[in-house]
Amino acid sequence: MRVADLLAAVPGIGKIRAAAIMERRNISPTRRIGGLGVHQLTGLRGELAVGKIDTVRGNLIVISGPGGVGKSTITAALRNDPRFWVSVSATTRAPRVGEKDGVDYFFYSAERFDNMVNAGEFLEWAEFAGNKYGTPREPVEQWRDMGKHVILEIEIDGARQIRKDDPSARLFFISPPDWNELVRRLTGRGTDSPERRAARLALAEEEMAASGEFDHILVNDQVDQLLSRLIPLAIG
Repeated sequence: MRVADLLAAVPGIGKIRAAAIMERRNISPTRRIGGLGVHQLTGLRGELAVGKIDTVRGNLIVISGPGGVGKSTITAALRNDPRFWVSVSATTRAPRVGEKDGVDYFFYSAERFDNMVNAGEFLEWAEFAGNKYGTPREPVEQWRDMGKHVILEIEIDGARQIRKDDPSARLFFISPPDWNELVRRLTGRGTDSPERRAARLALAEEEMAASGEFDHILVNDQVDQLLSRLIPLAIG
């Protein structure tokens, strides 16, 4: 039997807690019980004896801002920090080539998505270009219970929903060094029509005007410098 399957079957642990235990004990996700070392077995017995993960609850952190400002680059860097867990959004759109369910998105049917909305199972959600997108509540709460600071990379309206749902959430607005730089990034795509470029700029103006609604405004001049400012505010 795989260690992951054994842990997931223990009452009160489940798949997400099992993954956290295995990460902490340096056990590969595919490792079988018979392949565990002495120290791994001792640590695993200790986890099962406790029956729970005793941690301080993690923070809920929202990263938002206009398109083209570098939010995805910032989020990608935070994935490599074990103190954080980056939330996976759900969507009703079909998977694109190379996308994996549960990694890039949770791919739900429209019916399932609507049922979850009605049951209050999303922290935030929105409809865009005929498809729906949202942040499932359950994994976010579970990872926070295990002490991970959870990152949501979402749009302005989603940040507003989070603020209403959880006033303790920490909202970060990522700003460009200046407006001209943002214009350069947004209009640099040669495939966009003039109408599309104008629409992107108009949306960016609206998004920049919302910066005052956030707890912190961070200028993305260089990613490393921004992270050095963001991380202490996010985890403190």
